[in-house]
Amino acid sequence: MKTKKWSEIKRENMTPERVAKVRAAAMAESRALTLRQLREEAGVTQVELAELTELTQSALSRIERREDNQLDTVRRYVEAVGGELELVAVLGNKRVKLLGV
Repeated sequence: MKTKKWSEIKRENMTPERVAKVRAAAMAESRALTLRQLREEAGVTQVELAELTELTQSALSRIERREDNQLDTVRRYVEAVGGELELVAVLGNKRVKLLGV
């Protein structure tokens, strides 16, 4: 059985309109959230998260309001709400997960 590349299958079976529709649906699933929204979605209060991260509630509040947090701060925050941080670079149609960041 001959194998085909996904790009060939897509080109043969999907119109450009269908490709755009699927891409839009995928983007809708990957929502952009602020750190505060992420914490709320995880069902964790600032006080609870402050205890988990060994920060004060006021320090945690400052982190949630900042737009330029360091990567290690964001990683610590995400892990404290039960998640895992992944860093992805988007280059045109290509998504590249960056390791060791």
